[in-house]
Amino acid sequence: MSSEAFTTAMFLIAAIIAAGVLINAVFPVIYTLAGTISSSSHTVDERLSNDVKIVTTYASGDEAKIWLKNVGTARISPSDIGKADVFLGAPGNFTRLGLVVPPSTPGSNQWTYEILEDTQKNNYWDPGETLYIQGHSDRIPGPGEVVYVQFVLSTGLSRSTTFTAGT
Repeated sequence: MSSEAFTTAMFLIAAIIAAGVLINAVFPVIYTLAGTISSSSHTVDERLSNDVKIVTTYASGDEAKIWLKNVGTARISPSDIGKADVFLGAPGNFTRLGLVVPPSTPGSNQWTYEILEDTQKNNYWDPGETLYIQGHSDRIPGPGEVVYVQFVLSTGLSRSTTFTAGT
């Protein structure tokens, strides 16, 4: 009888130690996985709430005008707009433009922007507002030829289009 109690006690102690080792091995993995899932969820939420649409475009000479609408649910800060990339030129022969801080006039291979109808007067690109981009590039093709433009936010959101240059 005492040998059965001793054996049962040994199995119970071994089971408790094994459970402790298992918890110590699995808990950090679960904690790291929860952090990764939370971070991914935040990134996906940010990408889903930020969305823009190219409304219309026009190019003539070395100047292009692009109107973009914030059709997402989140506002876009001036610093995010300032970190955006704007590519302009002919398809296969375009260049990345450098930002000129508004209200300065852009020179060659530069761009500037203005938030139209800034209803809240907060300098943020709020949902429903239009961003007007004025860009200058020596790679804009002549009248009747195809122009390529791409706008890329620092969040990875990218919109591009091609259109025909005017006279």
